[in-house]
Amino acid sequence: MKQFEGKRFEGRTVVVTGGNKGIGLAIARRFGREGASLVLGSIETTVGEAAEALEAEGVPARGVVCDVTDKAAVKALYDVADEAFGGTDISVQNAGIITIARVEALTEQDWDATMAVNTKGVFLCCQEAIARMRRGGRGRAGKGGRLINTASGQARDGFIYTPHYAASKFGVVGLTQSLAKEVALDAITVNAICPGIIHTDMWDYNDKVWGEMLGDYGPGELMASWVENNVPMKRAGTGEDVAGLVAFLASDDAAYITGQTINVDGGLIMS
Repeated sequence: MKQFEGKRFEGRTVVVTGGNKGIGLAIARRFGREGASLVLGSIETTVGEAAEALEAEGVPARGVVCDVTDKAAVKALYDVADEAFGGTDISVQNAGIITIARVEALTEQDWDATMAVNTKGVFLCCQEAIARMRRGGRGRAGKGGRLINTASGQARDGFIYTPHYAASKFGVVGLTQSLAKEVALDAITVNAICPGIIHTDMWDYNDKVWGEMLGDYGPGELMASWVENNVPMKRAGTGEDVAGLVAFLASDDAAYITGQTINVDGGLIMS
Protein backbone atom coordinates (compact mmCIF):
# COMPACT_ATOMS: atom_id res chain seq x y z
CA MET A 1 0.00 0.00 0.00
CA LYS A 2 1.42 3.39 -0.99
CA GLN A 3 2.13 5.64 1.96
CA PHE A 4 0.28 8.95 2.06
CA GLU A 5 2.65 11.76 1.15
CA GLY A 6 0.36 14.80 1.01
CA LYS A 7 0.76 18.12 2.84
CA ARG A 8 -2.05 17.81 5.39
CA PHE A 9 -0.07 19.72 8.02
CA GLU A 10 1.28 22.62 6.01
CA GLY A 11 1.18 25.76 8.15
CA ARG A 12 0.84 23.78 11.38
CA THR A 13 3.31 23.41 14.21
CA VAL A 14 3.86 20.09 15.96
CA VAL A 15 5.61 19.58 19.31
CA VAL A 16 6.97 16.05 19.87
CA THR A 17 8.55 15.05 23.17
CA GLY A 18 11.00 12.19 23.06
CA GLY A 19 11.43 13.36 19.48
CA ASN A 20 15.13 12.66 19.06
CA LYS A 21 14.96 8.92 18.36
CA GLY A 22 12.80 5.85 17.99
CA ILE A 23 9.04 6.31 17.73
CA GLY A 24 9.27 10.04 18.46
CA LEU A 25 11.67 10.73 15.61
CA ALA A 26 9.58 8.62 13.21
CA ILE A 27 6.53 10.68 14.19
CA ALA A 28 8.46 13.91 13.66
CA ARG A 29 9.65 12.80 10.23
CA ARG A 30 6.12 11.87 9.17
CA PHE A 31 4.79 15.29 10.14
CA GLY A 32 7.74 16.94 8.41
CA ARG A 33 7.04 15.09 5.16
CA GLU A 34 3.48 16.31 5.35
CA GLY A 35 4.43 19.96 5.65
CA ALA A 36 4.54 20.69 9.39
CA SER A 37 7.05 22.77 11.33
CA LEU A 38 8.50 20.85 14.27
CA VAL A 39 9.69 21.43 17.81
CA LEU A 40 11.40 18.38 19.27
CA GLY A 41 11.88 18.01 23.01
CA SER A 42 14.09 15.52 24.81
CA ILE A 43 16.18 15.33 27.93
CA GLU A 44 18.99 14.05 25.71
CA THR A 45 21.27 16.57 24.00
CA THR A 46 21.01 14.64 20.73
CA VAL A 47 17.68 16.38 20.20
CA GLY A 48 19.60 19.24 18.62
CA GLU A 49 21.21 16.90 16.12
CA ALA A 50 17.81 15.38 15.27
CA ALA A 51 16.39 18.82 14.55
CA GLU A 52 19.41 19.73 12.43
CA ALA A 53 18.95 16.54 10.39
CA LEU A 54 15.33 17.46 9.74
CA GLU A 55 16.34 20.98 8.74
CA ALA A 56 18.80 19.47 6.27
CA GLU A 57 15.85 17.62 4.74
CA GLY A 58 14.01 20.92 4.32
CA VAL A 59 11.78 20.65 7.39
CA PRO A 60 11.58 23.70 9.69
CA ALA A 61 12.62 22.27 13.06
CA ARG A 62 13.94 23.24 16.47
CA GLY A 63 15.45 20.96 19.11
CA VAL A 64 15.01 21.77 22.79
CA VAL A 65 16.62 19.98 25.73
CA CYS A 66 13.63 19.52 28.01
CA ASP A 67 12.92 17.55 31.18
CA VAL A 68 9.19 16.87 30.90
CA THR A 69 8.92 16.44 34.67
CA ASP A 70 9.92 20.10 35.16
CA LYS A 71 7.06 22.57 34.65
CA ALA A 72 9.40 25.47 33.85
CA ALA A 73 11.24 23.38 31.25
CA VAL A 74 7.96 22.37 29.65
CA LYS A 75 6.89 26.01 29.47
CA ALA A 76 10.19 26.84 27.77
CA LEU A 77 9.59 24.08 25.20
CA TYR A 78 6.27 25.58 24.13
CA ASP A 79 7.76 29.07 24.23
CA VAL A 80 10.08 27.93 21.44
CA ALA A 81 7.06 26.84 19.38
CA ASP A 82 5.49 30.26 19.95
CA GLU A 83 8.63 32.20 19.14
CA ALA A 84 9.78 30.17 16.14
CA PHE A 85 6.47 29.24 14.51
CA GLY A 86 3.69 31.26 16.15
CA GLY A 87 2.10 28.63 18.34
CA THR A 88 1.29 24.94 18.77
CA ASP A 89 -1.37 23.16 16.74
CA ILE A 90 -0.51 19.54 17.56
CA SER A 91 1.30 18.18 20.59
CA VAL A 92 2.55 14.60 20.84
CA GLN A 93 3.45 13.50 24.37
CA ASN A 94 5.85 10.67 23.60
CA ALA A 95 8.72 10.91 26.13
CA GLY A 96 8.93 7.79 28.24
CA ILE A 97 11.23 5.54 30.25
CA ILE A 98 11.17 1.93 31.45
CA THR A 99 13.07 -0.20 33.92
CA ILE A 100 12.51 -3.90 34.58
CA ALA A 101 12.91 -5.53 38.00
CA ARG A 102 11.35 -8.09 40.31
CA VAL A 103 9.03 -6.45 42.78
CA GLU A 104 11.41 -6.93 45.73
CA ALA A 105 14.18 -5.17 43.83
CA LEU A 106 12.05 -2.33 42.46
CA THR A 107 13.18 0.86 44.17
CA GLU A 108 11.12 3.88 45.13
CA GLN A 109 13.42 5.90 42.91
CA ASP A 110 12.54 3.74 39.89
CA TRP A 111 8.83 3.98 40.71
CA ASP A 112 8.93 7.75 41.17
CA ALA A 113 11.05 8.43 38.07
CA THR A 114 8.84 6.27 35.85
CA MET A 115 5.63 7.85 37.07
CA ALA A 116 7.16 11.31 36.79
CA VAL A 117 8.24 10.97 33.16
CA ASN A 118 5.49 8.74 31.80
CA THR A 119 2.45 10.21 33.54
CA LYS A 120 3.28 13.56 35.11
CA GLY A 121 5.30 14.53 32.04
CA VAL A 122 2.31 13.82 29.78
CA PHE A 123 0.11 15.90 32.09
CA LEU A 124 2.47 18.88 32.20
CA CYS A 125 2.81 18.96 28.41
CA CYS A 126 -0.94 18.62 27.90
CA GLN A 127 -1.56 21.34 30.46
CA GLU A 128 0.79 23.75 28.74
CA ALA A 129 -0.38 22.88 25.22
CA ILE A 130 -4.06 23.26 26.16
CA ALA A 131 -3.49 26.70 27.67
CA ARG A 132 -1.80 27.87 24.48
CA MET A 133 -4.33 26.25 22.15
CA ARG A 134 -7.15 27.93 24.01
CA ARG A 135 -5.65 31.38 23.73
CA GLY A 136 -4.15 30.81 20.27
CA GLY A 137 -1.13 32.44 18.67
CA ARG A 138 -0.44 34.43 15.55
CA GLY A 139 -3.51 33.78 13.40
CA ARG A 140 -4.60 30.92 15.70
CA ALA A 141 -7.03 32.52 18.14
CA GLY A 142 -9.21 29.80 19.61
CA LYS A 143 -8.68 27.38 16.71
CA GLY A 144 -8.27 24.33 18.92
CA GLY A 145 -5.73 21.61 18.36
CA ARG A 146 -4.76 17.98 18.73
CA LEU A 147 -3.13 16.17 21.65
CA ILE A 148 -1.82 12.63 21.17
CA ASN A 149 -0.42 10.78 24.19
CA THR A 150 1.80 7.72 23.94
CA ALA A 151 0.59 5.00 26.30
CA SER A 152 1.60 1.36 25.67
CA GLY A 153 0.30 -2.14 25.23
CA GLN A 154 0.96 -2.24 28.98
CA ALA A 155 -1.91 0.21 29.41
CA ARG A 156 -4.10 -2.72 28.32
CA ASP A 157 -2.26 -5.67 29.86
CA GLY A 158 0.44 -5.11 32.47
CA PHE A 159 3.44 -7.34 31.92
CA ILE A 160 5.60 -9.11 34.48
CA TYR A 161 8.40 -7.23 36.30
CA THR A 162 7.13 -3.78 35.24
CA PRO A 163 4.32 -2.78 37.64
CA HIS A 164 5.53 0.82 37.76
CA TYR A 165 5.62 1.10 33.96
CA ALA A 166 2.18 -0.49 33.58
CA ALA A 167 0.73 1.81 36.24
CA SER A 168 2.23 4.86 34.55
CA LYS A 169 0.72 3.92 31.19
CA PHE A 170 -2.70 3.06 32.61
CA GLY A 171 -2.50 6.56 34.06
CA VAL A 172 -1.99 8.04 30.61
CA VAL A 173 -5.26 6.46 29.45
CA GLY A 174 -7.22 7.91 32.37
CA LEU A 175 -5.62 11.31 31.89
CA THR A 176 -6.49 11.23 28.19
CA GLN A 177 -10.13 10.48 28.85
CA SER A 178 -10.53 13.15 31.52
CA LEU A 179 -8.86 15.89 29.48
CA ALA A 180 -10.83 14.97 26.36
CA LYS A 181 -14.05 15.71 28.22
CA GLU A 182 -12.76 18.99 29.59
CA VAL A 183 -11.53 20.50 26.32
CA ALA A 184 -14.04 19.09 23.83
CA LEU A 185 -15.86 22.42 23.42
CA ASP A 186 -12.53 24.14 22.74
CA ALA A 187 -12.15 22.11 19.51
CA ILE A 188 -9.22 20.27 21.09
CA THR A 189 -9.16 16.49 20.76
CA VAL A 190 -7.16 14.28 23.11
CA ASN A 191 -6.35 10.69 22.18
CA ALA A 192 -3.84 8.04 23.21
CA ILE A 193 -1.98 5.33 21.35
CA CYS A 194 -0.80 1.95 22.59
CA PRO A 195 2.25 0.72 20.66
CA GLY A 196 2.99 -2.97 21.00
CA ILE A 197 6.31 -4.58 20.10
CA ILE A 198 8.01 -1.81 18.16
CA HIS A 199 11.67 -2.28 17.26
CA THR A 200 13.41 0.66 18.97
CA ASP A 201 16.27 1.21 21.43
CA MET A 202 13.77 0.72 24.27
CA TRP A 203 12.79 -2.67 22.89
CA ASP A 204 16.44 -3.67 22.61
CA TYR A 205 16.68 -3.02 26.36
CA ASN A 206 13.42 -4.90 27.02
CA ASP A 207 14.56 -7.87 24.97
CA LYS A 208 17.87 -8.07 26.83
CA VAL A 209 16.59 -7.69 30.41
CA TRP A 210 13.35 -9.63 30.10
CA GLY A 211 15.27 -12.26 28.13
CA GLU A 212 17.72 -12.70 31.00
CA MET A 213 14.92 -12.83 33.61
CA LEU A 214 12.52 -15.10 31.75
CA GLY A 215 14.99 -17.62 30.41
CA ASP A 216 18.25 -18.14 28.63
CA TYR A 217 17.46 -15.99 25.59
CA GLY A 218 20.15 -14.59 23.34
CA PRO A 219 20.00 -11.11 21.76
CA GLY A 220 16.76 -10.67 19.86
CA GLU A 221 15.44 -14.12 20.69
CA LEU A 222 12.78 -13.09 23.19
CA MET A 223 11.34 -10.45 20.88
CA ALA A 224 11.32 -12.92 18.00
CA SER A 225 9.55 -15.49 20.18
CA TRP A 226 6.89 -13.04 21.34
CA VAL A 227 6.25 -11.86 17.82
CA GLU A 228 6.02 -15.40 16.44
CA ASN A 229 3.74 -16.65 19.20
CA ASN A 230 1.58 -13.61 19.97
CA VAL A 231 1.43 -11.16 17.05
CA PRO A 232 -0.96 -12.31 14.30
CA MET A 233 0.91 -10.28 11.67
CA LYS A 234 4.14 -12.11 12.61
CA ARG A 235 6.38 -9.05 12.63
CA ALA A 236 7.49 -6.37 15.04
CA GLY A 237 6.19 -2.89 14.37
CA THR A 238 8.22 0.08 13.19
CA GLY A 239 8.23 3.70 14.18
CA GLU A 240 6.60 4.44 10.84
CA ASP A 241 3.68 2.16 11.73
CA VAL A 242 3.05 4.26 14.84
CA ALA A 243 3.60 7.55 13.01
CA GLY A 244 0.85 6.73 10.53
CA LEU A 245 -1.71 6.41 13.33
CA VAL A 246 -0.51 9.59 15.02
CA ALA A 247 -0.74 11.55 11.77
CA PHE A 248 -4.31 10.32 11.27
CA LEU A 249 -5.34 11.35 14.79
CA ALA A 250 -3.81 14.78 14.21
CA SER A 251 -5.55 15.24 10.87
CA ASP A 252 -8.87 16.86 10.00
CA ASP A 253 -10.22 13.38 9.25
CA ALA A 254 -10.09 12.64 13.00
CA ALA A 255 -11.95 15.78 14.09
CA TYR A 256 -14.78 13.72 15.67
CA ILE A 257 -12.49 11.29 17.51
CA THR A 258 -11.55 12.13 21.08
CA GLY A 259 -10.92 10.36 24.38
CA GLN A 260 -9.92 7.18 22.57
CA THR A 261 -7.02 4.82 23.13
CA ILE A 262 -5.98 2.95 20.01
CA ASN A 263 -3.67 -0.06 19.77
CA VAL A 264 -0.99 -0.20 17.08
CA ASP A 265 0.47 -3.65 17.60
CA GLY A 266 -0.24 -6.00 14.69
CA GLY A 267 -3.10 -7.58 16.62
CA LEU A 268 -1.12 -8.39 19.79
CA ILE A 269 -3.93 -7.08 22.03
CA MET A 270 -7.47 -7.00 20.68
CA SER A 271 -9.36 -4.95 23.23
